[in-house]
Amino acid sequence: MLYFYTATIYFLVPFILIRLLLVSFKYPSYRKKWYERFGFISWKKTNHPIIWLHAVSVGEVNASKPIVKLLLKKYKHYKIIITTVTPTGAETVIQQYGDNVSNFYLPYDIPFCVKKFIRTINPSILITMETEIWPNLYQACQLSKIPIFIVNARLSQKSMRGYQIFSRLIANTLKSVDVIAAQTQADADRFISLGAINKTVSVAGNLKFDVDIPQSLKEEAEPIRHNFSVNRPIWMAGSTHEGEEEFILKAHRRILSDYPKAILILAPRHPERADKVFALCKKNGFHTTRRSEEKIFNDQHNVFLLDTLGELQLYYAASEIAFVGGSLVNTGGQNMLEPAALNLPLITGPYTHNFSEIRELLLQKGALLIAQNEKELSDKVIGLLSDANLRNNMGERGEAVIEANRGSSKKTVKLIEKYLNN
Repeated sequence: MLYFYTATIYFLVPFILIRLLLVSFKYPSYRKKWYERFGFISWKKTNHPIIWLHAVSVGEVNASKPIVKLLLKKYKHYKIIITTVTPTGAETVIQQYGDNVSNFYLPYDIPFCVKKFIRTINPSILITMETEIWPNLYQACQLSKIPIFIVNARLSQKSMRGYQIFSRLIANTLKSVDVIAAQTQADADRFISLGAINKTVSVAGNLKFDVDIPQSLKEEAEPIRHNFSVNRPIWMAGSTHEGEEEFILKAHRRILSDYPKAILILAPRHPERADKVFALCKKNGFHTTRRSEEKIFNDQHNVFLLDTLGELQLYYAASEIAFVGGSLVNTGGQNMLEPAALNLPLITGPYTHNFSEIRELLLQKGALLIAQNEKELSDKVIGLLSDANLRNNMGERGEAVIEANRGSSKKTVKLIEKYLNN
């Protein structure tokens, strides 16, 4: 089965290159360092052992932050390399760690690419985030005696059904994994049912609950709040996806009927979509400014487009209500815990299957509202704006959920450190 998979990958290489070129016309950042995707990197050999962590994009990079911080602190003689797939993921790594870690794109799952990459960096271990199952990469690591970890591992019913189509290939791949630290028992059971060896699988919890909010963040958000106006109500739609902004802007139009001075902070999940979102705001008659342009936000403006990377939490902290995107369109939702950690009342849409455990915990504690459409979204925002006590109570419940579920990063690092040399 692996031979068939590899032959298919080789066959698809020209099409992969064409797709990369086409995507780069729309998003030029994909053109940068394209050669790294084939295993060619600029790397000076070092005497330090290497911890290799793979995080696909921004969400996984952020989720891995607690364990990266612990590893940097405890294993100072190791060098950490973080690979990503998306340019926004790479930018997030650079923003968060600077020169403390190295960043490259993950090579395509082609034997000569992954083998060349492994020979170049010579890692001591490979840590992959969430649901990353790459047959050729894992085989190359196994042959090189590199321990493989899947941490913060999750596997939805939908993903499991997809993997079951290639059950023999996936089972053999998972048997090469040394440790799978699952988010929940349900995730652990699904990995085992796909072929993971029982003794390699454990439940360590969800790293996203170990979200780290700097003490100074709310202080930093105060000037932003004052810049918008202390008297104007502010709600934020964060990590929105294509097709979702139309619903959000319609909801904001309805909110303005009740609260004419209301401000919407709109933060697309992918900042490279900002031009399109800005044009949509203008087309719908909203007075809009962009964070990247640093123009004055005056009394006539009612939409602020957050089109930069790395400031999502800061602007959540300047808001009164958080709608978490990727949930009014069927993309699976985004992380609700970042605004919850800031004591904000939460609203999300119905499509949150990638965060089902978090959603249920927040719903059970009364920290989250579900809006099925733009009318329900506007009604729920209006209801929260009119009731400060409800906002405060929901915010406190959300923070309590986070505090009750912390600790995954320490459990995960404890599993990893058995394979590291002090």
